Amino acid sequence: MTVLTTSADLKALCDRLATADYVTVDTEFMRESTYWAKLCLVQIAGPDESAAIDPLAPGIDLDPLFKLMSNPEILKVFHAARQDLEIFYHLSGEVPHPIFDSQVAAMVCGFGDSVAYDTLASRLAGAQIDKNSRFTDWARRPLTERQVGYALADVIHLRPIYEKLSQMLKKNGRQHWLGEEMAILTDRNTYEVNPEESWRRLKLRNPKPRMVAVLREIATWREREAQARDVPRNRIIRDEALLEIAAHPPKSRQDLGRIRGFPKGIADGARGDAIIATVAKGLDLPKSALPVLPDRAQKPQGIGPLVELLKVLLRMKCEHHEVAQKLIANVSDLEQIAADDAADVRALHGWRRDVFGTDALRLKHGELALAASGRKVRLIEVKT
Repeated sequence: MTVLTTSADLKALCDRLATADYVTVDTEFMRESTYWAKLCLVQIAGPDESAAIDPLAPGIDLDPLFKLMSNPEILKVFHAARQDLEIFYHLSGEVPHPIFDSQVAAMVCGFGDSVAYDTLASRLAGAQIDKNSRFTDWARRPLTERQVGYALADVIHLRPIYEKLSQMLKKNGRQHWLGEEMAILTDRNTYEVNPEESWRRLKLRNPKPRMVAVLREIATWREREAQARDVPRNRIIRDEALLEIAAHPPKSRQDLGRIRGFPKGIADGARGDAIIATVAKGLDLPKSALPVLPDRAQKPQGIGPLVELLKVLLRMKCEHHEVAQKLIANVSDLEQIAADDAADVRALHGWRRDVFGTDALRLKHGELALAASGRKVRLIEVKT
Protein backbone atom coordinates (compact mmCIF):
# COMPACT_ATOMS: atom_id res chain seq x y z
CA MET A 1 0.00 0.00 0.00
CA THR A 2 1.55 3.28 -1.14
CA VAL A 3 1.32 6.24 1.23
CA LEU A 4 3.21 9.34 0.14
CA THR A 5 4.68 11.39 2.96
CA THR A 6 7.28 13.58 1.20
CA SER A 7 7.00 16.53 -1.15
CA ALA A 8 9.36 14.89 -3.64
CA ASP A 9 7.26 11.71 -3.89
CA LEU A 10 4.06 13.72 -4.24
CA LYS A 11 5.51 15.88 -7.01
CA ALA A 12 6.75 12.78 -8.85
CA LEU A 13 3.27 11.23 -8.68
CA CYS A 14 1.59 14.40 -9.92
CA ASP A 15 4.12 14.68 -12.76
CA ARG A 16 3.27 11.13 -13.86
CA LEU A 17 -0.47 11.80 -13.67
CA ALA A 18 -0.18 15.06 -15.64
CA THR A 19 -0.60 13.14 -18.92
CA ALA A 20 -3.67 11.16 -17.81
CA ASP A 21 -7.07 11.82 -19.38
CA TYR A 22 -8.67 11.47 -15.97
CA VAL A 23 -7.84 10.70 -12.36
CA THR A 24 -10.11 9.39 -9.62
CA VAL A 25 -9.98 11.26 -6.31
CA ASP A 26 -11.31 10.86 -2.79
CA THR A 27 -10.51 12.32 0.63
CA GLU A 28 -10.74 11.27 4.24
CA PHE A 29 -11.29 14.04 6.76
CA MET A 30 -12.43 14.82 10.29
CA ARG A 31 -14.88 17.56 11.24
CA GLU A 32 -16.28 16.69 14.63
CA SER A 33 -14.18 19.22 16.56
CA THR A 34 -13.40 21.87 13.93
CA TYR A 35 -15.24 24.42 11.79
CA TRP A 36 -13.19 23.66 8.69
CA ALA A 37 -12.82 20.04 7.67
CA LYS A 38 -9.39 18.67 8.64
CA LEU A 39 -7.93 16.90 5.61
CA CYS A 40 -6.34 13.65 6.77
CA LEU A 41 -5.78 11.63 3.60
CA VAL A 42 -6.09 12.10 -0.16
CA GLN A 43 -6.49 9.10 -2.42
CA ILE A 44 -5.81 9.39 -6.12
CA ALA A 45 -5.60 6.94 -8.99
CA GLY A 46 -4.54 7.23 -12.60
CA PRO A 47 -4.78 4.61 -15.34
CA ASP A 48 -1.91 2.50 -14.00
CA GLU A 49 -1.34 3.39 -10.36
CA SER A 50 -2.97 4.54 -7.17
CA ALA A 51 -1.60 6.18 -4.07
CA ALA A 52 -2.63 7.72 -0.77
CA ILE A 53 -1.21 11.12 0.14
CA ASP A 54 -0.67 12.01 3.78
CA PRO A 55 -1.36 15.75 4.17
CA LEU A 56 -0.47 15.49 7.86
CA ALA A 57 3.10 14.37 7.13
CA PRO A 58 5.62 16.93 8.50
CA GLY A 59 6.75 19.44 5.88
CA ILE A 60 4.82 17.99 2.96
CA ASP A 61 3.97 20.55 0.24
CA LEU A 62 0.56 19.92 -1.34
CA ASP A 63 1.01 22.49 -4.11
CA PRO A 64 1.64 19.84 -6.84
CA LEU A 65 -1.64 18.20 -5.88
CA PHE A 66 -3.52 21.51 -6.04
CA LYS A 67 -2.04 22.23 -9.47
CA LEU A 68 -3.16 18.80 -10.67
CA MET A 69 -6.66 19.47 -9.35
CA SER A 70 -6.86 22.73 -11.33
CA ASN A 71 -5.34 21.34 -14.54
CA PRO A 72 -8.07 21.92 -17.18
CA GLU A 73 -6.77 19.05 -19.33
CA ILE A 74 -7.41 16.36 -16.71
CA LEU A 75 -10.88 15.25 -15.67
CA LYS A 76 -11.19 14.72 -11.92
CA VAL A 77 -13.61 11.93 -11.00
CA PHE A 78 -15.22 11.96 -7.54
CA HIS A 79 -18.15 10.24 -5.88
CA ALA A 80 -20.44 12.63 -3.95
CA ALA A 81 -17.93 15.38 -4.60
CA ARG A 82 -19.29 18.36 -2.71
CA GLN A 83 -17.41 17.95 0.58
CA ASP A 84 -14.19 16.97 -1.20
CA LEU A 85 -14.41 20.05 -3.42
CA GLU A 86 -15.12 22.28 -0.44
CA ILE A 87 -11.94 21.05 1.25
CA PHE A 88 -9.79 21.68 -1.82
CA TYR A 89 -11.34 25.13 -2.26
CA HIS A 90 -10.68 26.08 1.36
CA LEU A 91 -7.05 24.92 1.22
CA SER A 92 -6.08 26.12 -2.24
CA GLY A 93 -8.56 28.86 -3.15
CA GLU A 94 -9.59 26.98 -6.29
CA VAL A 95 -12.33 24.46 -7.01
CA PRO A 96 -11.00 21.37 -8.84
CA HIS A 97 -12.13 21.36 -12.46
CA PRO A 98 -13.27 19.85 -14.71
CA ILE A 99 -15.03 17.18 -12.65
CA PHE A 100 -17.25 14.13 -12.98
CA ASP A 101 -19.38 13.15 -9.99
CA SER A 102 -20.29 9.48 -10.22
CA GLN A 103 -23.17 9.84 -7.75
CA VAL A 104 -24.84 12.53 -9.86
CA ALA A 105 -24.06 10.63 -13.07
CA ALA A 106 -25.68 7.54 -11.58
CA MET A 107 -28.79 9.57 -10.75
CA VAL A 108 -28.93 10.77 -14.36
CA CYS A 109 -28.58 7.15 -15.50
CA GLY A 110 -31.43 5.79 -13.41
CA PHE A 111 -29.69 4.34 -10.34
CA GLY A 112 -31.96 6.22 -7.93
CA ASP A 113 -31.54 9.14 -5.54
CA SER A 114 -28.11 9.65 -3.94
CA VAL A 115 -26.87 6.17 -4.79
CA ALA A 116 -24.13 4.91 -2.44
CA TYR A 117 -20.59 4.22 -3.63
CA ASP A 118 -20.64 0.59 -2.50
CA THR A 119 -23.80 0.04 -4.56
CA LEU A 120 -22.11 1.32 -7.69
CA ALA A 121 -18.94 -0.63 -6.91
CA SER A 122 -20.98 -3.82 -6.68
CA ARG A 123 -23.12 -3.21 -9.75
CA LEU A 124 -20.61 -1.63 -12.10
CA ALA A 125 -17.22 -2.86 -10.89
CA GLY A 126 -18.14 -6.24 -9.40
CA ALA A 127 -16.41 -5.24 -6.14
CA GLN A 128 -17.50 -5.64 -2.54
CA ILE A 129 -16.47 -2.76 -0.27
CA ASP A 130 -15.28 -3.60 3.25
CA LYS A 131 -17.17 -1.13 5.46
CA ASN A 132 -15.37 -1.96 8.69
CA SER A 133 -13.06 1.06 8.43
CA ARG A 134 -15.78 3.65 7.77
CA PHE A 135 -15.51 5.18 11.24
CA THR A 136 -11.73 5.32 11.39
CA ASP A 137 -10.03 8.20 13.18
CA TRP A 138 -8.20 9.32 10.05
CA ALA A 139 -6.11 11.85 12.00
CA ARG A 140 -4.39 9.16 14.06
CA ARG A 141 -1.00 7.91 12.91
CA PRO A 142 0.25 5.45 11.86
CA LEU A 143 -2.52 4.20 9.57
CA THR A 144 -2.82 0.45 9.22
CA GLU A 145 -2.60 -1.40 5.92
CA ARG A 146 -6.28 -2.24 6.26
CA GLN A 147 -7.19 1.42 6.63
CA VAL A 148 -5.11 2.44 3.63
CA GLY A 149 -6.52 -0.44 1.59
CA TYR A 150 -10.06 0.65 2.45
CA ALA A 151 -9.26 4.23 1.46
CA LEU A 152 -7.61 3.27 -1.84
CA ALA A 153 -10.54 1.05 -2.80
CA ASP A 154 -12.60 4.23 -3.15
CA VAL A 155 -10.48 5.39 -6.08
CA ILE A 156 -9.46 2.04 -7.56
CA HIS A 157 -13.05 0.88 -8.19
CA LEU A 158 -14.06 4.39 -9.20
CA ARG A 159 -12.17 3.92 -12.47
CA PRO A 160 -14.47 1.24 -13.95
CA ILE A 161 -17.48 3.00 -12.39
CA TYR A 162 -16.58 6.20 -14.24
CA GLU A 163 -15.91 4.42 -17.52
CA LYS A 164 -19.21 2.55 -17.49
CA LEU A 165 -21.26 5.57 -16.45
CA SER A 166 -19.53 7.63 -19.12
CA GLN A 167 -20.50 5.04 -21.74
CA MET A 168 -24.08 5.07 -20.51
CA LEU A 169 -24.25 8.87 -20.72
CA LYS A 170 -22.95 8.83 -24.28
CA LYS A 171 -25.42 6.13 -25.23
CA ASN A 172 -28.44 7.95 -23.84
CA GLY A 173 -27.24 11.42 -24.89
CA ARG A 174 -27.42 12.90 -21.41
CA GLN A 175 -23.95 14.38 -21.06
CA HIS A 176 -25.45 17.88 -20.98
CA TRP A 177 -27.77 16.84 -18.15
CA LEU A 178 -24.72 16.00 -16.08
CA GLY A 179 -22.91 19.12 -17.29
CA GLU A 180 -25.53 21.40 -15.68
CA GLU A 181 -24.98 19.76 -12.30
CA MET A 182 -21.18 19.87 -12.61
CA ALA A 183 -21.35 23.60 -13.37
CA ILE A 184 -22.98 24.12 -9.97
CA LEU A 185 -20.40 21.96 -8.20
CA THR A 186 -17.45 23.79 -9.76
CA ASP A 187 -18.83 27.26 -9.04
CA ARG A 188 -16.80 28.77 -6.21
CA ASN A 189 -19.95 30.53 -4.93
CA THR A 190 -21.21 27.08 -3.93
CA TYR A 191 -18.49 26.96 -1.25
CA GLU A 192 -18.29 30.59 -0.18
CA VAL A 193 -19.35 31.08 3.43
CA ASN A 194 -20.92 34.49 4.08
CA PRO A 195 -21.23 34.98 7.85
CA GLU A 196 -23.87 37.67 7.33
CA GLU A 197 -26.17 35.09 5.78
CA SER A 198 -25.64 32.43 8.44
CA TRP A 199 -28.84 33.38 10.31
CA ARG A 200 -30.91 31.99 7.44
CA ARG A 201 -30.14 28.41 8.42
CA LEU A 202 -32.02 28.92 11.71
CA LYS A 203 -35.75 28.29 11.89
CA LEU A 204 -37.72 31.19 13.31
CA ARG A 205 -41.32 31.16 14.49
CA ASN A 206 -43.27 34.37 13.88
CA PRO A 207 -40.17 36.47 13.18
CA LYS A 208 -40.29 40.23 13.57
CA PRO A 209 -37.84 42.57 11.79
CA ARG A 210 -36.14 43.73 15.00
CA MET A 211 -35.78 40.18 16.27
CA VAL A 212 -34.26 39.13 12.95
CA ALA A 213 -31.89 42.11 13.07
CA VAL A 214 -30.55 40.95 16.44
CA LEU A 215 -30.37 37.36 15.22
CA ARG A 216 -28.49 38.43 12.09
CA GLU A 217 -25.90 40.35 14.12
CA ILE A 218 -25.33 37.64 16.71
CA ALA A 219 -25.28 34.82 14.14
CA THR A 220 -22.74 36.76 12.08
CA TRP A 221 -20.58 37.24 15.17
CA ARG A 222 -20.82 33.54 16.03
CA GLU A 223 -19.88 32.45 12.51
CA ARG A 224 -16.80 34.65 12.44
CA GLU A 225 -15.76 33.47 15.89
CA ALA A 226 -16.16 29.84 14.85
CA GLN A 227 -14.12 30.41 11.70
CA ALA A 228 -11.37 32.27 13.53
CA ARG A 229 -11.15 29.66 16.30
CA ASP A 230 -11.75 26.77 13.88
CA VAL A 231 -14.34 25.18 16.13
CA PRO A 232 -17.93 24.07 15.40
CA ARG A 233 -20.35 26.99 15.65
CA ASN A 234 -22.29 25.31 18.47
CA ARG A 235 -19.10 25.40 20.57
CA ILE A 236 -19.43 29.19 20.51
CA ILE A 237 -23.19 29.44 21.12
CA ARG A 238 -25.76 26.73 20.61
CA ASP A 239 -28.58 27.38 18.14
CA GLU A 240 -31.20 27.28 20.87
CA ALA A 241 -29.40 29.95 22.89
CA LEU A 242 -28.92 32.07 19.78
CA LEU A 243 -32.66 32.07 19.11
CA GLU A 244 -33.37 32.84 22.76
CA ILE A 245 -30.98 35.81 22.65
CA ALA A 246 -32.75 37.14 19.55
CA ALA A 247 -36.19 36.71 21.15
CA HIS A 248 -35.15 38.25 24.50
CA PRO A 249 -32.15 40.51 23.83
CA PRO A 250 -29.87 40.74 26.89
CA LYS A 251 -28.56 44.17 27.85
CA SER A 252 -26.26 43.07 30.67
CA ARG A 253 -24.16 40.13 31.83
CA GLN A 254 -26.94 39.27 34.25
CA ASP A 255 -29.51 39.16 31.46
CA LEU A 256 -27.20 37.01 29.36
CA GLY A 257 -26.62 34.62 32.25
CA ARG A 258 -30.38 34.05 32.52
CA ILE A 259 -30.61 32.83 28.91
CA ARG A 260 -31.55 29.18 28.92
CA GLY A 261 -28.68 26.98 27.82
CA PHE A 262 -26.07 29.75 27.95
CA PRO A 263 -23.00 28.98 30.14
CA LYS A 264 -22.71 31.47 33.00
CA GLY A 265 -18.92 31.36 32.84
CA ILE A 266 -19.00 32.74 29.31
CA ALA A 267 -21.64 35.34 30.19
CA ASP A 268 -19.33 36.82 32.83
CA GLY A 269 -16.29 36.99 30.55
CA ALA A 270 -15.01 38.90 27.53
CA ARG A 271 -17.06 36.82 25.16
CA GLY A 272 -20.20 37.72 27.07
CA ASP A 273 -19.37 41.42 26.72
CA ALA A 274 -18.86 40.93 22.96
CA ILE A 275 -22.26 39.28 22.68
CA ILE A 276 -23.99 42.08 24.58
CA ALA A 277 -22.31 44.67 22.35
CA THR A 278 -23.37 42.73 19.25
CA VAL A 279 -26.96 42.52 20.47
CA ALA A 280 -26.94 46.28 21.11
CA LYS A 281 -25.83 46.81 17.53
CA GLY A 282 -28.92 44.95 16.29
CA LEU A 283 -31.21 46.85 18.68
CA ASP A 284 -29.80 50.22 17.60
CA LEU A 285 -30.26 49.71 13.86
CA PRO A 286 -32.60 52.28 12.31
CA LYS A 287 -35.83 50.94 10.85
CA SER A 288 -34.53 51.55 7.34
CA ALA A 289 -31.69 49.08 7.98
CA LEU A 290 -33.82 46.27 9.39
CA PRO A 291 -33.98 43.04 7.37
CA VAL A 292 -36.85 42.85 4.93
CA LEU A 293 -38.60 39.57 5.56
CA PRO A 294 -40.05 37.80 2.53
CA ASP A 295 -43.77 37.25 2.57
CA ARG A 296 -44.59 33.71 3.48
CA ALA A 297 -46.22 32.20 0.45
CA GLN A 298 -49.62 30.81 1.32
CA LYS A 299 -50.65 27.66 -0.46
CA PRO A 300 -53.84 28.21 -2.44
CA GLN A 301 -56.78 26.47 -0.82
CA GLY A 302 -57.40 23.00 -2.18
CA ILE A 303 -53.96 22.62 -3.79
CA GLY A 304 -53.13 19.39 -1.95
CA PRO A 305 -54.80 16.92 -4.36
CA LEU A 306 -53.11 18.57 -7.36
CA VAL A 307 -49.72 18.26 -5.69
CA GLU A 308 -50.42 14.56 -5.10
CA LEU A 309 -51.20 14.13 -8.81
CA LEU A 310 -47.95 15.88 -9.69
CA LYS A 311 -46.08 13.50 -7.39
CA VAL A 312 -47.51 10.53 -9.28
CA LEU A 313 -46.62 12.12 -12.61
CA LEU A 314 -43.08 12.84 -11.39
CA ARG A 315 -42.51 9.28 -10.29
CA MET A 316 -44.00 7.94 -13.51
CA LYS A 317 -41.84 10.19 -15.69
CA CYS A 318 -38.67 9.44 -13.76
CA GLU A 319 -39.22 5.69 -13.99
CA HIS A 320 -39.89 6.00 -17.71
CA HIS A 321 -36.78 8.11 -18.36
CA GLU A 322 -34.68 6.24 -15.78
CA VAL A 323 -33.62 9.36 -13.89
CA ALA A 324 -33.70 10.09 -10.15
CA GLN A 325 -36.66 12.15 -8.92
CA LYS A 326 -34.33 14.25 -6.78
CA LEU A 327 -32.73 15.66 -9.93
CA ILE A 328 -36.05 16.84 -11.35
CA ALA A 329 -38.10 18.31 -8.50
CA ASN A 330 -38.87 18.16 -4.80
CA VAL A 331 -42.19 18.65 -2.98
CA SER A 332 -41.64 22.41 -2.68
CA ASP A 333 -41.13 22.62 -6.45
CA LEU A 334 -44.35 20.71 -7.07
CA GLU A 335 -46.26 23.02 -4.73
CA GLN A 336 -44.93 26.05 -6.59
CA ILE A 337 -45.85 24.55 -9.98
CA ALA A 338 -49.35 23.78 -8.69
CA ALA A 339 -49.72 27.40 -7.57
CA ASP A 340 -48.03 29.18 -10.48
CA ASP A 341 -47.45 28.21 -14.12
CA ALA A 342 -44.41 30.49 -14.20
CA ALA A 343 -42.84 29.26 -10.97
CA ASP A 344 -39.07 29.76 -10.94
CA VAL A 345 -38.15 26.14 -10.35
CA ARG A 346 -35.66 23.95 -12.21
CA ALA A 347 -38.38 21.54 -13.30
CA LEU A 348 -39.76 24.19 -15.67
CA HIS A 349 -36.43 24.84 -17.39
CA GLY A 350 -34.14 23.03 -19.82
CA TRP A 351 -34.14 19.26 -20.06
CA ARG A 352 -36.24 18.97 -16.90
CA ARG A 353 -39.09 20.77 -18.62
CA ASP A 354 -38.85 18.31 -21.51
CA VAL A 355 -38.88 15.33 -19.17
CA PHE A 356 -41.50 16.55 -16.69
CA GLY A 357 -42.38 20.25 -16.67
CA THR A 358 -44.42 20.50 -19.85
CA ASP A 359 -46.64 17.55 -18.97
CA ALA A 360 -46.93 18.78 -15.38
CA LEU A 361 -48.52 21.99 -16.64
CA ARG A 362 -50.73 20.10 -19.09
CA LEU A 363 -51.91 17.83 -16.27
CA LYS A 364 -52.61 20.89 -14.13
CA HIS A 365 -54.80 22.43 -16.85
CA GLY A 366 -56.75 19.30 -17.63
CA GLU A 367 -55.10 18.58 -20.98
CA LEU A 368 -53.74 15.28 -19.65
CA ALA A 369 -55.16 12.74 -17.25
CA LEU A 370 -53.67 9.89 -15.24
CA ALA A 371 -55.21 6.47 -15.48
CA ALA A 372 -54.43 3.09 -13.97
CA SER A 373 -53.80 0.31 -16.42
CA GLY A 374 -53.14 -2.93 -14.61
CA ARG A 375 -50.12 -2.29 -12.43
CA LYS A 376 -49.05 0.77 -14.37
CA VAL A 377 -50.12 4.39 -14.59
CA ARG A 378 -50.42 5.99 -18.00
CA LEU A 379 -51.16 9.41 -19.42
CA ILE A 380 -54.29 10.06 -21.44
CA GLU A 381 -54.86 12.99 -23.75
CA VAL A 382 -58.00 14.86 -22.77
CA LYS A 383 -60.10 16.12 -25.66
CA THR A 384 -61.45 19.60 -25.07
